[in-house]
Amino acid sequence: MAGVRSAGLLLFRRASPSSVEVMLAHMGGPFWASRDRGAWSIPKGEYDPDEEALAAARREFVEEIGQEVPAGVEFELGEVAQAGGKRIRAWALEGDIDVSRIRSNTFEMEWPPRSGHRRRFPEVDRAGWFDLDSARGKLVKGQVPLIDMLAARLGLPAGGGED
Repeated sequence: MAGVRSAGLLLFRRASPSSVEVMLAHMGGPFWASRDRGAWSIPKGEYDPDEEALAAARREFVEEIGQEVPAGVEFELGEVAQAGGKRIRAWALEGDIDVSRIRSNTFEMEWPPRSGHRRRFPEVDRAGWFDLDSARGKLVKGQVPLIDMLAARLGLPAGGGED
């Protein structure tokens, strides 16, 4: 997976003048079904070298969430690396969506393993809004720095302390 690049959008909304909530997507499929901690991600996906990263992030948001990207101006957060070597370039966008209405694209895999049966699963099985501290506990470890990057850009305390 080394050298693989993904792009994603971290959607946020203001919960109060001094705190925000972020929208995270729970990864679909049987491996993640009963997991919560470390089983959430920003909507993201791989992109080709000839594709503009922000365009890929917007495309992946629509594919994984099934809703248009809210209107607004994205700002780049930066790039993080996940344990397997995948690099994720991320943007933040202030906006709001109804997470009860997500409709994700699907993927196919053999399930149960070595059964010879192929099944389709949603890439994202649900989404939710979380304060920054909760989000840090839910995100895949390699994406946690994105929360701190967002907090820094918005002038919020790093590592907690929201009201």
